[in-house]
Amino acid sequence: MKRALVLAAVGEAATGLALLVVPSIVGKLLLGEELTGVAVPVARVAGIALIGLGVACWPGTPILGMLTYGAAVAVYLAYLGLAGGLGGILLWPAVALHVVLAILLVLPDHILDGPRGASLRSIVRRQSGHVPSRRSRTCCNCRRTSGRVQRALLRGGKRSAEREESVRDSA
Repeated sequence: MKRALVLAAVGEAATGLALLVVPSIVGKLLLGEELTGVAVPVARVAGIALIGLGVACWPGTPILGMLTYGAAVAVYLAYLGLAGGLGGILLWPAVALHVVLAILLVLPDHILDGPRGASLRSIVRRQSGHVPSRRSRTCCNCRRTSGRVQRALLRGGKRSAEREESVRDSA
């Protein structure tokens, strides 16, 4: 399965690179017609997407693939708007959206974590089988009570006087 995934990643990335560099030749080879006009930038965006897919399928983290796609599309669309003379009503909002999404993908988890939810990175870690160690010093047990968060350290925290007495009594 891993070999097939690596093979698919290489194939998609190579096709994406070809679409990015020589879109009209790829169009001729795949569709029998050379790409012209507005089809060339659309094919290049598709090439960027295929490169991002190839990176995402490579063994490792899929976030890097999404980051590759988002950042590259933002740069290419901005280039089209500034130097290419192309631009519809949604061009600059699309550039802004891809920039914001790329920034969100590189922000640390603690900034993206809300009081209840988990960040994209922590969800991906959970799905990929990464489980944080319970012996970690930063690991804590959080619970919500009446609108505020109380933290009880699992390790290394001080014990309350009542807890100390119960530990002595049981010993």
